[in-house]
Amino acid sequence: MTSLLFPALLRYWRERRGMSQLELSCAADVSARHISCLESSRAKPSRDMVLRLLSVLSVPLREQDQALLAAGFEPRYSVAASEPPPELDPAIAHAIERMMEKQEPFPLTVLSLDGRIVRSNHAATSIFGAFIAEPAALPDSPNMYTLLFDPRFLRSFILDWSTLARAITSRVHREHLQRGDSRLAPVLDQLFSFPDVPSEWRHPDFSTQAHPTTQITLVRGALRVCFLVTVTAFSAPQRVALDELRIESCFPLDQETQATCVRLGSG
Repeated sequence: MTSLLFPALLRYWRERRGMSQLELSCAADVSARHISCLESSRAKPSRDMVLRLLSVLSVPLREQDQALLAAGFEPRYSVAASEPPPELDPAIAHAIERMMEKQEPFPLTVLSLDGRIVRSNHAATSIFGAFIAEPAALPDSPNMYTLLFDPRFLRSFILDWSTLARAITSRVHREHLQRGDSRLAPVLDQLFSFPDVPSEWRHPDFSTQAHPTTQITLVRGALRVCFLVTVTAFSAPQRVALDELRIESCFPLDQETQATCVRLGSG
């Protein structure tokens, strides 16, 4: 089974990226005949060859580990592909802590691939906490997508929620198709389980441009904040734990928001 699994994975990722065997061979500086032999199990790849081909195909690190195991090699980016991601390196963890501190009194959250809030600074907790409709319903480990889509949390206070929600579903669709990670399919299912989420959003729509930033405005009575949200990912992370982290930073778009953040975020 192992001898058949890697050829299937290689063919799967090549076709997912829309590349022919010839195109992959040119990009990876390997003969097309060798690619054909690898996909038909007539040749066994070296560890370096596995990493070279998957790198050219932009395969996520977790899936690269799975392919290494399928080819009979030890995983490179985590202890084992079947285990949870390892804890962050202390230096990286310290850097993230510093980022959260420097962002005060403006919100910063660290998200896992599926939207789970891994860490957040004080401003994120206090400012967004002021817009939770039913605080008692908050789970112990909140998910950012749930906070934005569930009417019990932020949703009812988001100005032009449908535009933001459409952008979020498109973002998850793109990442799901790009990464091929099965954990993102349940995320999409969960988004569409909430009320009044249009069923036509289930189909990816790439007719609109994906913007590098997002804007969100929250209004609850006299309380109003308006943020520009940027998403940061680690470049060449070399570890599964880092590859799957997203850092969302909020920056005030007006003086009113800045003053509100100073008042709430500094408490």
